[in-house]
Amino acid sequence: MTAIYIDADACPVREEVYRVAGRLGLQVFVVSNFSRPIRPPALPNVELVMVGDAFDAADDWIAARVGRGDVCVTADIPLASRALAKGARVVAPNGHIWTSANIGAALVGRELSRHLRELGMATRGPAALTRTDRSRFLSALDTEARRALREAPV
Repeated sequence: MTAIYIDADACPVREEVYRVAGRLGLQVFVVSNFSRPIRPPALPNVELVMVGDAFDAADDWIAARVGRGDVCVTADIPLASRALAKGARVVAPNGHIWTSANIGAALVGRELSRHLRELGMATRGPAALTRTDRSRFLSALDTEARRALREAPV
C-alpha cells in the first residue's frame, strides 16, 4: 500500500501533505525525533512516529521502511538518496523532485559546501519557502503520489 513518509522536524509543508493524502486515500507517517513537538491532525490516515534523539534517527526509520510505491517528503539530500535507492519517489518541500538522474550532483554539492564550511567559508542555507514553492510542492506531490500508486506492489 502506498504511503507518504514525512521527514517532519524541519518540514514546512505538512498541511499540504495531509490534503493530498486525504484526497488520494494514502497513509501518512510523520516521523520526528524528540527535538520539536509536532502535532499532526487527528486524522485516521495520519500517524505520528516519534523516534529517538540519535543523529539521523528519523532518517534511519524512514529509510528502513520506505520502498517502491511510496513517497518521501524531505529536504535532506542523503535521505532522499537512500529513499530513491529503495525505489521510492522523493519530493522536497519546495517542489523539487529528486530522481536518480539528479541526486548525485546534489550529494556532491552538499559535500562541497560542507568542506567549504570546514575551511571557514560561508555557504548559503536553504532559501525561504515562497507561495510559489508551496504551489509547486502541491503539484509535485500530487503527481508523484499518483505515480507511486501505479507502481505500488500488489
